[in-house]
Amino acid sequence: MRAFSRLLDDLVYTRSRNGKLKLIGDYLKATPDPDRGIALAALTGTLDIPHVKPAAIRALAEERIDPVLLRMSRDYVGDMAETVSLLWPGGGLDGCPQTDDGTVGIADAVERLRIASRGEAPRVLADMLDRLDPAGRFALLKLATGALRVGISARLAKQALADAFGLDVEQVEEVWHGLKPPFHELFAWGEGRGAQPTARDVPVFRPFMLAHPLEDIRVDLADYVAEWKWDGIRVQLVHAGGDTRLYSRTGDDISASFPEIAEAFALPAVLDGELLVRGEAQGADKHGGAAASFNALQQRLGRKVVSGKVRGQYPAFVRLYDLLFDGEEDLRPLPWSQRRARLEALVGRLDPDRFDLSAVIDADDFDALDAIRSASREEGIEGMMLKRRDSPYVAGRRVGLWYKWKRDPLTADCVMMYAQRGSGKRSSYYSDYTFGCWTDDGELLPVGKAYFGFTDEELKWLDRFVRNHSVQRFGPVREVEKTLVLEVAFDSIHESKRHKSGLAMRFPRVSRIRTDKPAAEADTIASLRALVT
Repeated sequence: MRAFSRLLDDLVYTRSRNGKLKLIGDYLKATPDPDRGIALAALTGTLDIPHVKPAAIRALAEERIDPVLLRMSRDYVGDMAETVSLLWPGGGLDGCPQTDDGTVGIADAVERLRIASRGEAPRVLADMLDRLDPAGRFALLKLATGALRVGISARLAKQALADAFGLDVEQVEEVWHGLKPPFHELFAWGEGRGAQPTARDVPVFRPFMLAHPLEDIRVDLADYVAEWKWDGIRVQLVHAGGDTRLYSRTGDDISASFPEIAEAFALPAVLDGELLVRGEAQGADKHGGAAASFNALQQRLGRKVVSGKVRGQYPAFVRLYDLLFDGEEDLRPLPWSQRRARLEALVGRLDPDRFDLSAVIDADDFDALDAIRSASREEGIEGMMLKRRDSPYVAGRRVGLWYKWKRDPLTADCVMMYAQRGSGKRSSYYSDYTFGCWTDDGELLPVGKAYFGFTDEELKWLDRFVRNHSVQRFGPVREVEKTLVLEVAFDSIHESKRHKSGLAMRFPRVSRIRTDKPAAEADTIASLRALVT
């Protein structure tokens, strides 16, 4: 555990991307199996320990630490794992809480927690915490909960692996979802002790091609094609070896939540598209067919079992964007125009109730396209995608290939009501804000939360405001004087039964601090309701 805890500590305090890559790479080369495989799983977010949750850790800590001290320390530190690791009392073999006795390895710790029952897991965890120093305890708790928050992405960890062993990161991505921790085959390949793993006859996930925002540039429609950007969730359909999987953008298998889609797809192929629900909120026939709002799709997301009633109320379908594999033929190196022609030929073989084709927008030039985009909000469409006609399908964001051109955001002037500390590097700042608007009766009701959109200097200013204008505390949450107006930008707003105001914003962010505007002049619930789509 010592080496892994040092790695986490170094990653937290290293800002350079290249520095992080080297730290991870050096660790993976120096650490033996299976520890390095378990560490890689933790760094990429693929480690799952079912019986250790934050609530269980808090309950365990309260048995050994004064609950008031624990709560106050958690409010100050901002992270439960760090708080517990620092406050955990001595119980090791030498009675010293600052000593790691060297008996807890990363792979052994994970295995012990995995096989432990829900009732046994807290005792097993406590026994290991007793044998570790504060840094080791922090690493163990982060492993157990799966929330490392050390400033790296899964892609960066894979890139570090590829750099360390001289591999192509795209080839690593290709086989990643067909492998399981501790990734013995992956490391054997990297060290020349084994062949490259293969994804043949296995319905594995391939990384999505992503787009950059279109900002202050114009493109030539002779080189680019435009499609509508629908407000659903990006999915990948894979059929191989007689099995079908439906993957989210993060590689999560969501087939169980949308069984009708998986059942309707039996062609040996890999498709990229947008998962939507039938309805009238987005688009019209002239745009390739209407779809319901994202709010309707949310009624299906996350369900492990979907009843026939829910399937009937919210019938799902996929609007297809791209074709990655046709049978065993890999089409990703081909230009978009050729993949599109192959997709148009294939879509006729699919169930039209479950699949349709993303329409290409007809426009003479960029100005005409801009005029068409400007009307997209009225039709409930999120925006446009601009794709180079000769672009291959490559993982991640490549400059100049695909752009997303979203409609202009909506804005509202809202009053800050509550604030809470952030996590990780923001744990010492009040960076998460709840804001509200006025009812006709003069009551302030929450309409959303935001934790980004501001600069570092604005964050410091907002943090001082919260500290100087707090009127009440609710654990880690501070209620503030209702005097500060924030201009909040958001993509759309919908009816919501879960919120007292009856409204829910989509992707809210703080766009401006309105010190020039009195709180009494902030927007009303009625004015927000008029923006509901």
